[in-house]
Amino acid sequence: MAEPDPRRRRRAQGALETRVLAALHEAEGPVTAGWVQERLAAGLAYTTVMTVLARLLAKGAVTRTRQGRSFVWMPAADEAGLAALKMRKVLDGEQDRRAVLASFLTALPESDEQVLRELLDQATGED
Repeated sequence: MAEPDPRRRRRAQGALETRVLAALHEAEGPVTAGWVQERLAAGLAYTTVMTVLARLLAKGAVTRTRQGRSFVWMPAADEAGLAALKMRKVLDGEQDRRAVLASFLTALPESDEQVLRELLDQATGED
């Protein structure tokens, strides 16, 4: 039997992280890992959900607060932050970041390119 492709496993983990974050964004406030597990309805073990939440915590994508004997979780960013996290994941998975960024930039509509240039100018001005 052939070994599973480790890149495929990483993609699956990334997809699961995205689903967990989406569930947290749907919540009306901080929620337990059990709540997340129920919302995903994918037959995932509680420990799997906890592992994903711990990874997201290490990446700064979620926060947690102790409530009683357990933690409640919430996203560290809004929907735009979630989209940015997805973009960073894709970029981090590529070896030639410069080529990916160049291709991304040249594919942008002119209006988006202008927004990006303005944001870069603002970021440069803050340093």
